Amino acid sequence: MSNPDSLVYGSNPLVSTMGALDVMARIADYLPAAKKPDRKPSLYERLFWTAMALIVYLVLANTPLYGIPIQPASQQQILLIQVIFASNRGTLMELGIGPIVTAGLIMQILVGAKLVDLDLTDPDDRKKFTSAQKTLAIILAVFEAAMYVLSCRYWVVTGPNPFTACTASWSTRLIVGLQIFAGAYIAILLDEMIQKGWGIGSGVSLFILSGVATIIFWNIFSPVVINGTAVGLIPYIIQAISTGSSLSSIMIRPGGRDLVGLIATIVVAVLVIYLSNMRVNIPITTPRLQSIKTRIPLQFLYVSNIPVLFVGILYADILVFASLFRTYGGGLIPQWLVNTLATYDQNGNLVGGIAYYLNSPLGVYSAYADPVKTVVYIVVLVLLSVVFGYMWVEVSGLNAAAQAQQLVDSGLEVPGMRRNPKVLEKMLDKYITPLTVLSSIIVGVIAALSDVLGVYGGGMGLLLAIGIVQQYYMLIAYERALEAYPLLKRIIGE
Repeated sequence: MSNPDSLVYGSNPLVSTMGALDVMARIADYLPAAKKPDRKPSLYERLFWTAMALIVYLVLANTPLYGIPIQPASQQQILLIQVIFASNRGTLMELGIGPIVTAGLIMQILVGAKLVDLDLTDPDDRKKFTSAQKTLAIILAVFEAAMYVLSCRYWVVTGPNPFTACTASWSTRLIVGLQIFAGAYIAILLDEMIQKGWGIGSGVSLFILSGVATIIFWNIFSPVVINGTAVGLIPYIIQAISTGSSLSSIMIRPGGRDLVGLIATIVVAVLVIYLSNMRVNIPITTPRLQSIKTRIPLQFLYVSNIPVLFVGILYADILVFASLFRTYGGGLIPQWLVNTLATYDQNGNLVGGIAYYLNSPLGVYSAYADPVKTVVYIVVLVLLSVVFGYMWVEVSGLNAAAQAQQLVDSGLEVPGMRRNPKVLEKMLDKYITPLTVLSSIIVGVIAALSDVLGVYGGGMGLLLAIGIVQQYYMLIAYERALEAYPLLKRIIGE
């Protein structure tokens, strides 16, 4: 009789997926990588290398690609992509951190759906996960760079087939493709360097924060004039006062960057900081010290800004691929499918398709001009936030089962309940599941309404930026405390 395992092996998706994961993890061992420091650098050394990584990123994000014509960017299409992927069109950071965050999203979904059997709390499995994610990010960088070149994104196409009707030579396209891939690979290495202990936080967070801060700064102070109108709010106010324009034109104007958006930015920032400091307390005790009772504080925004980040990655990926596929109408992809994904006018602006309804409005003026799109955008954003929020809680070990097991392992218990993980899980589930759904809805609604009101940096971008700033504040405060009180290192085992 044949071995049952041999009959299942070829058709079991878990086994085949794990095999591919092992191969990808091994490939990462042969790729150039950032070396882990022999000793833990001091706080100031880590701040220095974090600043160096940021400077390198900014240089790359402002270095134009060689061999392409300079084209004006359409803010409607690329604002979300620039925020989520920390990219800059026409530069070496064309892809930004897109391959990194997309690879991370795919890997998290595989683990969350149990298609990959990995325990992310185990150091070996975590290392395998990280190595495979790096390989997948590089594969995506190669694919996206090739798509940008093959779609003839930067050159004039004289016919329906970009392969034969592109005005650029294949040598020029190859050079541009290599530049785009090189920029993406450097971003991967910078993120890896920071996460391996040379810097603070992660490169992904650092670059997103940099992109959002740049957008907010230019939305307020940019002196650039387009079609006779200043881009920045302050120059625009000066221009409006000098020309005798009405107050309504300062409060609301097409494309956002108005006074309503500035006020909304401040209000949303204060609201998010307030909500992020709210806690839901669960009473606990320990059998060794029964007279001492304490509480486990759960964040009211239990999922933080993770659902918005995942939704932003999904939206940005759809926009990227819709933009790339649009030139294949007479080539590899049917025109009806291209139009279903995204429909563009003669100026290259989105006017229909899935990507159009997933693209955020730019302020009150744009939201009022197309109310159907605004409603669809808000509803879809909130629903996807709930889905991604629940998925993140399950994948990251924040669910009731994982938290109950941690309570039991640490010797803590809930008064009046047996030290049984299943019993604790049922009790914790009464708190964690509603918090997951409610916090996902709240961050989704805040992000959607922020886009409608035209907050600077976009709703998703502002939420991410606030969360990243808080994260860096806590990390730096933690490192400062360890350096000021060396005894704490022994207590926590560092």
